[in-house]
Amino acid sequence: MALEIERRFLLKNDTWKEFINKKIYIEQGYLSKSLDDWIIRVRLIGKNSKIALKKHIKGFTNFEFEYSIPLSDAQKIMSNLSSTIKKNRYFLEIEKKSWVIDCFKENNYPLEIAEIELSNEEEDLLLPSFVSKEITGLTHYSNFSLANNPISEWKKNI
Repeated sequence: MALEIERRFLLKNDTWKEFINKKIYIEQGYLSKSLDDWIIRVRLIGKNSKIALKKHIKGFTNFEFEYSIPLSDAQKIMSNLSSTIKKNRYFLEIEKKSWVIDCFKENNYPLEIAEIELSNEEEDLLLPSFVSKEITGLTHYSNFSLANNPISEWKKNI
């Protein structure tokens, strides 16, 4: 069984940039229509592509099953989706912990989110100085929600 135990945070400054050790560009799209069921995601990362199935369990733990698929299949699926996001993902190493920073593009610019995967929900976590508000569990900040309701639309909908 594949479990993802992840916490997410908004950023308050750019000091995270000094810790970057890798950067990738991601395009991903969603075949799912609701957060209440399994989320099905297709992701393009350069010449690699994957399909993932995710479902919330409790707290900040999800099932996550991810599989490689042929790039041509992923491109065909993505070309037929309207719920998509694009982002640069930066990988950081801080205090022997692996963090990622997602910097969203297009309709979700300038949103930046820090994520860390944990071994269990009770794991102690020392927060780096660049993180601010925790958004773990706030569904409007989920990638699925951002693909369907980007931040550029938030003020329009209020």
